[in-house]
Formats: sequence, C-alpha cells, structure tokens
Amino acid sequence: MFEKHAALFLYATSPVHMGAGQATGVIDNPIQRERHTNHPSFAGSGIKGAVRHGFESLVGDDKAHAENLKALINSLFGPDANSDKLHAGAVSFGDAQTVCLPIRSLKRGYVYATCPQALARTQRLMHMVGAPVDWPAIPGLAEGQCALANRELLSENNKLHLEAFEYQPDDGQQTTVSAIAEYLADNALPGDEASAFFRDKLKADLVILSDTDFAYFAEHAMLVEPHVRIDSDTGTAADGGLFYTENLPPESLLVAPLMAGQTRSGDDHKDDADGVMAKITNVLDGKTVQMGGDATIGRGLVMVRVMEGSK
Repeated sequence: MFEKHAALFLYATSPVHMGAGQATGVIDNPIQRERHTNHPSFAGSGIKGAVRHGFESLVGDDKAHAENLKALINSLFGPDANSDKLHAGAVSFGDAQTVCLPIRSLKRGYVYATCPQALARTQRLMHMVGAPVDWPAIPGLAEGQCALANRELLSENNKLHLEAFEYQPDDGQQTTVSAIAEYLADNALPGDEASAFFRDKLKADLVILSDTDFAYFAEHAMLVEPHVRIDSDTGTAADGGLFYTENLPPESLLVAPLMAGQTRSGDDHKDDADGVMAKITNVLDGKTVQMGGDATIGRGLVMVRVMEGSK
C-alpha cells in the first residue's frame, strides 16, 4: 500500500526515444504511445528503470556518506530478479502522459501546444495525488480554433500559424490560458536561472488547440531521424542499412504519478512512506535523468520536478 503520492513532471531537454519495441508503420523505431489517444507516453517501468540506473550518479556527494548504496537502491526499487532475497520496492512510477508539445510557429519560433483533453487528464492526476489545481474552466474548442494569451503569436490576418495550418483565436480565453500557463511554468520546470527563459516562454506562449487538432500534431510533429548502419569491413553504408527512428522533441512536457510506501526489505531499519518520498524527492527534484535509448548520441535528457501531494 502506498501512503505518499506526488506528481512527477518530465521536461525533455533533448530528443527522447522511449521505444515502443515494434514498428507498425513506415517508422522503423517508433516511440511509445497511448493506445486510446495516440499521444506520446513513457511507460512507468521505463521511468523506474532509468531512475534506478542513474540513482548512484543522481545521489552525488551524498553517496560517500551512504553505508551501503546498493542496499538503499534495493530497498527503494526492489532487488535484482536473481537475488536470493526478493521483495517489492518502496516506490512506484506510473505511466507518463503528455501535457504539452512544442509546435513550430510562424511567430516566436515555437509554441507549447496542448488541448482540453490533455489538461483535464493532468488536472485529474494532480487531484489523485493530493495536489489539486484550481484552473479556470478549460475551454471547449472547435477544430480550427485556438485559445492563447499572447497576441504576438498572431499574424497580420489575426490568425495563428502552426506548421502549415492556421487557427482562429478565441479572444475570450486569455485569462484561462494565462492561469494554466503560469501554473505549469512555476511547477513543472526547475526554478533555476538556466530555465528562466523557458519558464517565461511557457507562460507567454502556451496555446490550447482542439483535441482533434492536437492529436494530429501529437502523431505527425515528432522528430524523425534517419540512421545508417555502417559495414565494419568496408566503412560504407551496409546494404539495406537505412532505418528511421522517432523521438519526442525537446521542450515536450509530460507528467506521471509517483507513489511511495514503507520499505519492505525485512531489515531491522525501515523507512516509512514519508522517509521514502523524502529520499526520492531529494534525489530527483530539479535533476536531469537520462531516459530511453540512444544515450551515446545525447538522447533522453529529461529534467524532473516532483510536486508532492497531501495524501
């Protein structure tokens, strides 16, 4: 039973490839997606594995004072499968769902795009973990409409241009969009000086699209990279060695539930749920974690924010 709950905000600072493991279309290595929305997602098992794998480096200087770092990792995440002393871990990571995605804009480079469905699911998750958000009513938008707060995003014809599409702004929603954008900027991104530009941009350039329009970008606005396998003998491209890998683009924001209970290792010393959540939060909050594949070419860098709930 998990007694402590938190929301785990994940902000991509590089392309991220959390692989689906199978190709269903023209892309050889697609990313993970939710079945019912087709929005990009991170499996909770992948998040937990990435955090466990990087835990020692995330602990930093504190590891010098830990009596047994491996025992700490085992108590938090559970021992390896081949251990002779199996028990469940004390922390659980749920699947991460999309909050907003960066979409190329005619004005100001790009916007942070989201939709009523993604925002409502985020609001529900925050309520579930005991950190409810009091957002204004999320607007219902027709296809081809958008809600925004920053009119500098509009072209001379009073339209918003994203990629090759244009959208008619709903002028009555500025207050709603501003309130949601300010909350996400203040809570989902780190508060350091290095992130100040992106916090300010998120506050100014959040755009709400209809669920249908956002779903199009969630499917077609990902970063797709060609790769070529090299023949080690000839040093040239291998026959049939061209393949395409899909990545979540940098500046994407997702959120996942994080839960903690007491440690179950059976040792004399046990941490309660408060202690476990404190350890995870101290290690993760504001840090960068490598998630997914292609780590050797700089993929998978994700900044983490932990927002603890009251439950």
